[in-house]
Amino acid sequence: MNTEILGVIAMFTLTMLLAFPLGKYIARVYGGESKSGNRIFGPLEKLIFKVAGVNPNAEMTWQKHLQALITINLVWFLLGMVILMTQGSLPLNPDHNPSMSADLAFNTIISFMVNCNLQHYSGETGMSYLGQMWLMFLQFVSAGVGMAAAAVVFRAFRDKTTTQLGNFYNFFVKSCTRILLPMSIVVASILAFQGTPMTFEGKDAIVNFQGDKVEVSRGPAAAFIAIKHLGTNGGGFFGVNSIHPLENPTYISNMTEMIAQFIIPVAMVFAFGFFIKRRKLSWMIYGVMTVGFLALAVPNIITEMNGNPMISSMGIDNALGAMEGKESRIGAAASGFWSIVTTVISTGSINAMQDSSMPLSGMNELLAMMINAFYGGVGILNFFVFIILAVFISGLMVGRTPEFLGKKIEAREMKIAMMIALLHPFLILVGTALTAAMPSEGAATLNNPGFHGFSEMLYEFTSASANNGSGFEGLGDNTPWWNISTGFVLILSRYLPIIGPVAIAGLLAEKRFIPESAGTLKTDTATFGLMVFAVIIIIAALAFFPSLALGPIAEYFSIK
Repeated sequence: MNTEILGVIAMFTLTMLLAFPLGKYIARVYGGESKSGNRIFGPLEKLIFKVAGVNPNAEMTWQKHLQALITINLVWFLLGMVILMTQGSLPLNPDHNPSMSADLAFNTIISFMVNCNLQHYSGETGMSYLGQMWLMFLQFVSAGVGMAAAAVVFRAFRDKTTTQLGNFYNFFVKSCTRILLPMSIVVASILAFQGTPMTFEGKDAIVNFQGDKVEVSRGPAAAFIAIKHLGTNGGGFFGVNSIHPLENPTYISNMTEMIAQFIIPVAMVFAFGFFIKRRKLSWMIYGVMTVGFLALAVPNIITEMNGNPMISSMGIDNALGAMEGKESRIGAAASGFWSIVTTVISTGSINAMQDSSMPLSGMNELLAMMINAFYGGVGILNFFVFIILAVFISGLMVGRTPEFLGKKIEAREMKIAMMIALLHPFLILVGTALTAAMPSEGAATLNNPGFHGFSEMLYEFTSASANNGSGFEGLGDNTPWWNISTGFVLILSRYLPIIGPVAIAGLLAEKRFIPESAGTLKTDTATFGLMVFAVIIIIAALAFFPSLALGPIAEYFSIK
């Protein structure tokens, strides 16, 4: 067990050490200061812009940024629907997997397009290699879109007063070419050398130790798995995701995938500080996020290592921890750590079955997605909403007009922030309530009755709303209801939380800059960090405690 804990500490420490210089590099990329990048990636970017007919130097307002974002996403959606609904007749299908139904294709394309990767299919049997490659493309561009939106917010707070916030296509393409692509090549190479397949050949026939002939699925998996983690997408090339021995063959591959999914979200926090030249503010944000993350991760690791009390009560040795649904080569500690990393940062990949987590671990995984602001794929945008709320509340407490980075927070910005803050619990709780109220769509799709069955439904909508993609897989989710309902939750929960912060930042950028004075509320202090943390906890507790009490908390007391 001590060895397992050391492995977890090593993964966390390496991520934090690498994230700081990566954040500095990302800030240079978005600030146009990466001269070596111009020599290496400039020709490729010029080709892309020329073919697309885009002028990357044309400045855009925040409205134009959002218009460009929505337009290109609509094109990807239409192309994806055609590919998945006809993949059975298209090339690169050596295993002859069938085309998808309309409702499943709708859910799958929306899911990958919005960086969620909620999978209601199994990759080995439900997807051709051409389909997998299109999904891999979406994993690049969906991550690039989120990072570009964050860059727009960065730009809005760097410039004192402006309506011009850079070029969306420039931010988007550079996110893909200068950040995601080179890092994906490194990660994919490590995975390939660890045994992850990278081939266009079909299934391979092997003979196991019992003498049985078994067909093993292969494919261009290493490249897919690299970007699924770096882009915090999380979709598995194989049905069971990173539990699969070819998707995650060794402890080294497990560490690589863990660091890959963790590093860019943390780096984006530091990039914000470098870009706007307010590093102390980024350290405050990092501190709040890290405290929140550890408050979820540490109890999860302990709970999973302690094992199931019902097994211990039968006199069975439980020294290895709660190992149901886990791989012995990874262990309970690393699995418990992964389950929080993947839900906190909205990746959604798994190296153990979340459905087999202990009840309080399941609660923490749900809470990580319900809060949806500690690191996160675009967690810096979600966190920004909580900063606006905290600034407003603090201003009321001290009797001053609330200000953030020299801009007054007024009614318009507060209305947008509150709408975005309330959208997340609305989508989760309304979706769960509607499903629970329809036995043919809710209870009939569950393998587990009672408290855990409710948790499965709650988890599915929470995962969809948090752009996460993991699931309590006791749920039979490939039905028209689940495909369509979660599909619409995915759309609303992706674009509105991007539109809101970008709109707030754009509106603030247009306002007159107010220099700091002795009475200005300091937003880069530990005191303000505690205020932001309190706002996050209060909103999460008020919105979600009743539903958690009906699910994982009730299940916990039922096995005591």
